[in-house]
Amino acid sequence: MTIDDLQQRLGYRFNDPMLLKQALTHRSHGKPNNERLEFLGDSILNAVVSSMLFERFSRFDEGDLSRLRANLVKQQSLHEIAQRLELNQHLLLGEGELKSGGSRRPSILADAFEAIVGATLQDGGFEAARQVVIALYEPVMQSVDPKTLGKDAKTLLQEYLQGRKISLPVYEVVATQGAAHNQHFEVSCSIPKLAIEVHGGGSSRRAAEQAAAKLALEQAQSLAPSPGRRSRSREVGSAEMRAGATQDSQAA
Repeated sequence: MTIDDLQQRLGYRFNDPMLLKQALTHRSHGKPNNERLEFLGDSILNAVVSSMLFERFSRFDEGDLSRLRANLVKQQSLHEIAQRLELNQHLLLGEGELKSGGSRRPSILADAFEAIVGATLQDGGFEAARQVVIALYEPVMQSVDPKTLGKDAKTLLQEYLQGRKISLPVYEVVATQGAAHNQHFEVSCSIPKLAIEVHGGGSSRRAAEQAAAKLALEQAQSLAPSPGRRSRSREVGSAEMRAGATQDSQAA
């Protein structure tokens, strides 16, 4: 993918291409790098995402909006957007970072995305940066579940189990691969009472635990009978009891 392709995906063409190059330059490559632009982009992201949430969720209070925003601008969320943009193909890294797989590291990709937002602000002003953020976050906003209020998978799983008086899940690291600076973790999540054991992977233990918790929650929810089925069984049972009582009364 060329730089032109990247600008097309961003929906913005830079007047000064050197700003975009700087946004893609990691500190390991030298100066000027993207650290200052990253600082700028972080502020713009928080402001624009806050505005989008404010308009979309009019009934939410400040605390709920803050939790949602924190989930949308955290490293993992930024990393996912960076992957959609395929920023790894354009990063300028030092030799050491290249050899250690820095172009795939979530923190580096997330920082580069923030830097691009900052570079857009410098190049075209606030409205240009705002439009870039809105375009990239609109698909993300559509998938936001307001019921979870930005809670992560481990928290949601814990609340689900506690609400049903089931013991909390057990997480264990079952495998670690790669060099110390570029490891991949595999973690198991087990819920003995529900006979559930799943595995999740990630670039950190925490990420792997979150992936495993998400799978475990989906399985736990799939095991629970739907409210409609429970209600129907109760109705049938009640009807049978009433019929039996009527028959007994008639027999008497």
